[in-house]
Parts: sequence; C-alpha cells; structure tokens
Amino acid sequence: MSELKLTPKTSGIIGEIEVPGDKSISHRAIILGSLAKGKTKIRHFLNGEDCLRTVDAFRAMGVTIEQDGETIIINSEGADALEEPIIPLNFGNSGTTTRLMIGLLAGLPFFTTIFGDASLSKRPMDRVVNPLVEMNAAFTGREEGRLLPIAIEGQQLKGIDYILPVKSAQVKSAILLAGLFAEGKTKITEKTKTRNHTETMLGAFGADINVDGNTVSISNKQPLSATDFYVPGDISSAAFFLAGAAAKSNSHLVLKNVGLNPTRTGILDVLIEMGANLTIHNEKKVGGEIFGDITIQSGDLQAIEISGDIIPRLIDEIPIIALLATQASGKTIIRDAEELRVKETDRIAAVADVLSTLGANVTPTDDGLIIEGKTKLTGGKIKSYNDHRIAMMGAIASVFSDEEIIIDDISSVAISYPNFFTDFENITARN
Repeated sequence: MSELKLTPKTSGIIGEIEVPGDKSISHRAIILGSLAKGKTKIRHFLNGEDCLRTVDAFRAMGVTIEQDGETIIINSEGADALEEPIIPLNFGNSGTTTRLMIGLLAGLPFFTTIFGDASLSKRPMDRVVNPLVEMNAAFTGREEGRLLPIAIEGQQLKGIDYILPVKSAQVKSAILLAGLFAEGKTKITEKTKTRNHTETMLGAFGADINVDGNTVSISNKQPLSATDFYVPGDISSAAFFLAGAAAKSNSHLVLKNVGLNPTRTGILDVLIEMGANLTIHNEKKVGGEIFGDITIQSGDLQAIEISGDIIPRLIDEIPIIALLATQASGKTIIRDAEELRVKETDRIAAVADVLSTLGANVTPTDDGLIIEGKTKLTGGKIKSYNDHRIAMMGAIASVFSDEEIIIDDISSVAISYPNFFTDFENITARN
C-alpha cells in the first residue's frame, strides 16, 4: 500500500508537459514488432507495468527485445520462430495483454498457460474465448475458459465472419491477431466503431488487411515486415490534466504530442461541448496515427448528456469526465457505459463512491452515472480500488477540494503513467 496525502490547490494549472506513450499502441507495437521479421524500433514507448508484461511475454517466447528508457529495439525472426514458453506467462493486471495474447496464442503451434493477479483473474475472458473457439481454438480454464488462469493448446485456426456483440477493441484485436494464423479470411463487423489502433498498425506492418466502414477483414497471406514506429502520447492520460485545466480557474496548459486518433478523441468532443477553451495545433501523422499539441484554458463549463456511439471513443476517460461534471453547471448524464462494470474494477461503482466521499452529488445507474453540478468538493480519505484511473481521478479532485484528500494506495498508477505525480506537481507548483 502506498498512501498519498494531497493538499488543496488554490491557483490554476499552468505549464507544458508531454504525457507518456499511448498504452494501447505500445502493447500493439510490441506484439506486431515481435511477429514481424527484422528489426523494429519503437520510440516513446510507455514504460509502464502493463506494457512491460507484453514485453516479458515475447522474451519468454524467444524474441530479442532491448530497452533504453522509452526506446525499444526488437530483433525477431518472425512468427514462425516463436518458441513455446517453458513457464506460465504472468500478465499481472493487464487486460489488454491478456485478451490480445489469447487471440495470438490460440494460433501458435505450442502449449501456453497464462495467469494474472487477483483483479485480472475476475475479469471475463469469454468475450474473447467464444469467437476464438468458433475459429477452432482450444482452451482449458476456470468456468470453461471464462476466467484466468487459462491453458491454450495452439491449433490450426480457420477464418470466421463475426459480428461483434460487445463494443470492445480488445475483442476485435484478439480476433484480428488470430486471423493472422487462420486459414481463409477472417471478417469482423462492429455495430459501433471502436478504437482502430490494431487495424492501423497491422497496415503499417504490411498485413493483408482491409477496412470498409465498420467491417475489417484479414488473412494470413502476407507476413509482417519490421518497421520503425513512434507512439503518440496517451490521450487517456492527457485527459486527467485536460479536465483539471478546463475547470480550474486561471489555468493555461499545453500538452505536447498527444494522440488524436478519431476513435479516441471523444474526450475532446465532450470538453468542447461542455464549453472548454481548447485548441489543437502542430498536427502530424506517423504510421497512420495522428498526434499533435493541445492547449487548454479554464472556462465556464455546462452539463451535457453523454451516450451512444461516442462511448467507445471515451470509455477509459469516463472517471475523469465524471469528476469534471461535478464542476459543470447543471446535471450531467452518462449512459450506455455498462462496459465500465468489467474494467480493472467496477468503475461505475468506484467513481460514485469516491466522488460521493468527496461531497459530490453522484448517482450510479446500471450503465452510467448522473452527476449534479456545480459542487465544491470536500476532503476525505478515498479508495483507489487498485485502479490507476480511479487513483489519478482522486488526485485531480484535490484541485477542486477545500480540504486535504488522502488516496489509500497510488501504486496502480505505475500501470499507465509512472511519472504522473511528478507532472502533477510541476503544473500545480504555484499553489
């Protein structure tokens, strides 16, 4: 347990920072770089615990991966050279590593056992396992492979035509990775488009992939080729500081090189609709991913309703959006976010508990939250629920609190943003 006490912040959030590399993209860069024959160089890699689980998994399968801070060099002989790991693979708390690797391991010609920590062992894997079984995959595990630990006996997979029943980029990505090793064509159709980092990066690595609206197809015809890749800043990490600066008076903050992939920028749409003073500049595009600088200044925010197709574009940002809503005038309603119930924790319940403890007027619903604003927060001791996004939300809450806030355990923040509290202090140092 790593407790932290945060004193009230009286002045604005001011400065310039560069948030760490995108967690989703960092995972995928390691996976595809390890499958591609040749030398892949990844810059601005997220050196967080979750992404390092993915690195360790491929090292255990014989891939040479060297790391120098935020730079990763992968030397791989390609997918055919991957070796059976001699010990079970420990995925810690990383749901992304687990779900994507289940898809990949299902098509490799060897046996693997995977496991994780207590939190990960409660998260549902059937949403990935079920379509993979349709592809001829073979799993053994708790509740028929629904829960970790899971044993995977690699099989010759066959392509499927699958309509995604859940709004999950992880499920889509697992099937696409399996499709790299399946006979025939694998086709996935989404009812609502989710983040597309896997499709974009597969194209950059030379895969036989086609995207047509909400349908993506892939085959095993084209082996992956090594390439260099830059990981943009994680907009999910930037969201905490964007929300703080949007609502805290006398704030002026610049966030450098933030990922602006349209499937991830729902948080920006929400901020703008609420009345935030936000501009984007210096846009660039590398490897199919767009990124740029974001400048945000404080303003008067208004409550809105958030639901429907935008939810997959901001699912990880809902905790900080809920905090932001406490500082907006009116009633904010969040719907269609039932996916939050099966994250690192039940984030709907966790957000409601934390914000209520701090004096906010928050009501949880089956698929979201109702938040009444504008509310001056009070201090108190809050639970992080061993969830990095809840812990960071609690830290930003101290910007709006009249009294000290104590977070019971901040160790989970290392999963996605190891230097979060250093950056937080730097931009609030005038207080």
